Amino acid sequence: MALDVQALNDFSNETAGKIVPRMVFEGYTTSILPIQEGIKYIEPINIFDTTVVLQDGNCVSTPSGSFTATQRNIQVVDRVSYDGLCLDDLNSKYLGISALDAGSYNTTFKLAEVYTSQIVNQVKKLNDTFLWGAGQFGTWTSVTGSGASPVLVSAGTGSFNSTTALDILDEYIAAIPSDISDRDDLTVWMGVSEFRQYIAALRKNNNYYAEANDTTNAAAGTLMSRYPFANVKVVGTPGITDGRICLMPDAYAVVGTDLLSDVDNFSVWFDINVDQMKHRLKSKLGSQVAFPEYILTNKSI
Repeated sequence: MALDVQALNDFSNETAGKIVPRMVFEGYTTSILPIQEGIKYIEPINIFDTTVVLQDGNCVSTPSGSFTATQRNIQVVDRVSYDGLCLDDLNSKYLGISALDAGSYNTTFKLAEVYTSQIVNQVKKLNDTFLWGAGQFGTWTSVTGSGASPVLVSAGTGSFNSTTALDILDEYIAAIPSDISDRDDLTVWMGVSEFRQYIAALRKNNNYYAEANDTTNAAAGTLMSRYPFANVKVVGTPGITDGRICLMPDAYAVVGTDLLSDVDNFSVWFDINVDQMKHRLKSKLGSQVAFPEYILTNKSI
């Protein structure tokens, strides 16, 4: 007796396949910069500055000097992710068996944890992009308003590649105002592709980034590195996509939000009225800088 299986397709056990969700690089902005929570719409950051005057003489009776209190407002923007999945669409696919419970109501989704983790992951990347976009850190004048302006580093406007990277960053470091030159929170922010060029430049110049200089970050594979022989760290983040290179003290750039955990703690529910599993993620986000004159940048003065 002959076995005839020509009418059958070759078997592929799709339900046994490994699940590989696409996860993206979220960025470092909100993990490095200070966060001001509890902002519903507008809230100030309170800035103090003292000017001390030393006078000549022994019997000085004329007050001299000043204490100035000012404010800069953080205005947050509402950001919402909302979607609905019709789980009935999975019935005719392998996911009908692997991702749905028995029964025709399809009110539960076994891949909900994977789905929600992807939502959080991609929202965090979008937030990083938002913070470095127009109207936020991406356009300093719209954040700082009138008054002091960031400092333009002209060398930073040229081509940034593995040949020029270190010379350009040296120009940034040389331009750091003396008032903040000893701080331990100075960060050079740049895009991911620029960070790769920076690492390539280090590798070409005797591998300065390795071993004692930056063992922890290099071993972890992060896009952060301590700049050789300087109190400056270099960070590559996906939110910067326009060639921007910015050096500033972390403490002087503030991210505003209502509740930082809003991005992680959001609602997922089954709506029986439309047979959809829905999610709604709501958050608020904004930014402000305390002292623009201590920002070194190559764009949007």
